[in-house]
Amino acid sequence: MKILSGFHNERAMAAPNSYGGRCELVLLCALLGMLWEMGTGQIHYSVPEESDKGSFVGNISKDLGLESQELAKHGVRIVSRGRTQLFALNQRGGSLVTAGRIDREELCAQSTRCLVNINILIEDRGKLFGIEIEITDINDNNPKFQAENMEIKINEMAVPGTRYPLPEAVDPDVGLNSLQSYQLSPNHHFSLDVQTGEDGTISPELVLEHGLDREEEAAHNLVLIASDGGEPRRSSSVHIKVTVLDVNDNAPVFAQPIYRVTVPENVPPGTLLLTVRASDLDEGANGEVAYKFWKISEKQSPLFHLNENTGEISTAKTLDYEECALYEMEIHAEDVGALMGKTKVLISVEDRNDNRPEVTVTSLFSPVLENTLPGTVIAFLNVHDRDSGENGQVVCYIHDNLPFQLEKSIDNYYKLVTWKYLDREKISMYNITVMASDLGTPPLSTETHIILQVADTNDNTPAFSHASYSAYISENNPRGASIFSVTAHDPDSGKNAQITYSLMEDTTMGAPLSSYISINSDTGVLYALCSFDYEQIRDLQLLVIARDNGEPPLSSNVSVSLFILDQNDNMPEILYPSLPTDGSTGVELAPRSAEPGYLVTKVVAVDRDSGQNAWLSYRLLKASEPGLFVVGLHTGEVHTARALLDRDALKQSLVIAVQDHGQPSLSATVTLTVAVADSIPDVLADLGNTKNPTNSDDSDLTLYLVVAVAIVSCVFLAFVIVLLVLRLWRWHKSSLLQPSGRGLVSLPASSFVGVEGVQAFLQTYSHEVSLTADSGKSHLIFPQPNYADTLISQESCEKNSSLLTSIDFHESKDEAASVQYFPLWIITLKKKQ
Repeated sequence: MKILSGFHNERAMAAPNSYGGRCELVLLCALLGMLWEMGTGQIHYSVPEESDKGSFVGNISKDLGLESQELAKHGVRIVSRGRTQLFALNQRGGSLVTAGRIDREELCAQSTRCLVNINILIEDRGKLFGIEIEITDINDNNPKFQAENMEIKINEMAVPGTRYPLPEAVDPDVGLNSLQSYQLSPNHHFSLDVQTGEDGTISPELVLEHGLDREEEAAHNLVLIASDGGEPRRSSSVHIKVTVLDVNDNAPVFAQPIYRVTVPENVPPGTLLLTVRASDLDEGANGEVAYKFWKISEKQSPLFHLNENTGEISTAKTLDYEECALYEMEIHAEDVGALMGKTKVLISVEDRNDNRPEVTVTSLFSPVLENTLPGTVIAFLNVHDRDSGENGQVVCYIHDNLPFQLEKSIDNYYKLVTWKYLDREKISMYNITVMASDLGTPPLSTETHIILQVADTNDNTPAFSHASYSAYISENNPRGASIFSVTAHDPDSGKNAQITYSLMEDTTMGAPLSSYISINSDTGVLYALCSFDYEQIRDLQLLVIARDNGEPPLSSNVSVSLFILDQNDNMPEILYPSLPTDGSTGVELAPRSAEPGYLVTKVVAVDRDSGQNAWLSYRLLKASEPGLFVVGLHTGEVHTARALLDRDALKQSLVIAVQDHGQPSLSATVTLTVAVADSIPDVLADLGNTKNPTNSDDSDLTLYLVVAVAIVSCVFLAFVIVLLVLRLWRWHKSSLLQPSGRGLVSLPASSFVGVEGVQAFLQTYSHEVSLTADSGKSHLIFPQPNYADTLISQESCEKNSSLLTSIDFHESKDEAASVQYFPLWIITLKKKQ
């Protein structure tokens, strides 16, 4: 520590001339204080009392090793406790100055030395420095008597040399500035004698020099002057009236020269402390004694009550050990003859544990980052208890379950430090309860709450509530509709918890994912940018990224599976029989000999939807001959419901509806024409009747067709007869063909005759007859049907694959040759172009 003395020279030069020799006294006191500081090794300053506000006390920046302009930068401030702040810091000049007028007498009473201790805190260094400042006395108080006038009664029988105590003046100054002498106005009968006590106090006494004669002079007026030794000298006076009384030769005498009593500070007002007693040997009125306070300070007088008749001393107000621990007073007993006796009373006040400890937060560093290193100072605390002894010894502590601990600093200061890392996501605010308890009996304690905010750092990654998400959307959705929402949670706060959503770049079906789906970067809501078609896209795989706005940013991702749900948006598509494109009408052939359940044809349809939306059912919507045919509900096969009769019309028209099971259901219809005949001529004969004669072009076409049919019939008449014979023979032998596995079982006997522009037969059951003139053989070619986009399996297609069969018409050939014959004839008649 440094010893500062520069103040005294500056103060001496700046002092007004009116101070005169007082400045030299101040300088002397400062030098003495400096010498004393050299022994203690502390920072010490001194300043005279009654200095103006802002008076220089010491160069604090120099003594703390700081530049004068750095006080504010380093957070240098005074943290000492007290009712009134006596000193302040000059931030510009770096000096310690007075904060107001300082009254030494009010601060330290009549103590020899008046020392004030303050503490200076340097916040950025976390250090405290103790400063001791001595308040030097100046002669600013006059000696003061308790009263301006008093009366002394002296018996005329008093002998010369008798002494009478005079009122004492009180001067709150110390040293030479305190009371030094008394003077008495000149008088022939009295003189002044000043007694010096063991403690250095002086007491004036009036000495009777010559005998008094009441009849000659009944009263004497004197003036007592009290003076101090300061510069300039100060004094005050009291007027004393001496009244000469008749004979009363015995003065009251107290039983004890000094009365002592000890009383606890918490006694209630009106408590009897002690009783003083004085006796007077005189009789009658001269023996009656009255008690009065003679020497007591102005502050002590309201605290006690003295019964003038009994001498009982009781408390008038509550005593406070912290205000004063010892009260000293003088009591006089006076009889009617003005003879007095005196005694001294000492009242000692015992301390009681009546003050709770006080905890003051002098500095708090809040908020604190959650990644603050252990050992960081959070706050400075000052602990104080106004009691003394064990009652004033304070223990300070906090709960053990907190990540903080208290460490003792200098004087009664503690510092609150961290001892482990903080986590804002677990606890964002601490309500730290600091408990201070004294060692009194019973102990008193107090609690101080410190609210500490924990500031966030970006130490948490956004987290989704699920490891993956699945979303479902119906096809044909409107564009721009929200389809799903993902949410990530970040336990951080502020910008560290602000999450931005985005999609990982990817491609689907050759197009970027961003052309199908978009995401709201703030809310995580997914939007469809197009209308999905289940028949094209069944599902999409997305990767959503959640990134916070911290420094550095943290991110996480989650997979989202988007499944397209099918809707019934496709009606059944009839593959067979195929719809004509040139106005032709297909005809199915059913022999009149067909038994009930005979398979006439099969309607084949598919639905591009899925699930129950693609489940198809078939029903006969309309028939020219009700009850003749039935349609399989699930197979679409057209069977005869009964045996065909001769009365049944050759041409039967069937309207078959194909319906799916969607909601709502969709359907398609197809019209079938079934020719009921055993031979082609019957068919051809009846076909002419189907022509509408109202159209001239159709009539010509019909004529051409009839001529063509007739010619073809003639040319192949022999061929037809042979085949019919063979057909009848094969019909009886069909049981042999079934075990061989080479015949076609349940193959519908169908024939398509082009009528009114029919250009092609339905490919599934169409056959072509080819004749060769030189070989004598005919070839039946069964081309493979076109099953593209149908539900018929390839296996079934292979079972009905194209067959090329050679039929020998010479009887010399082996009729048992493995040749397949079919009772199916198809003649293609092409419309004339």
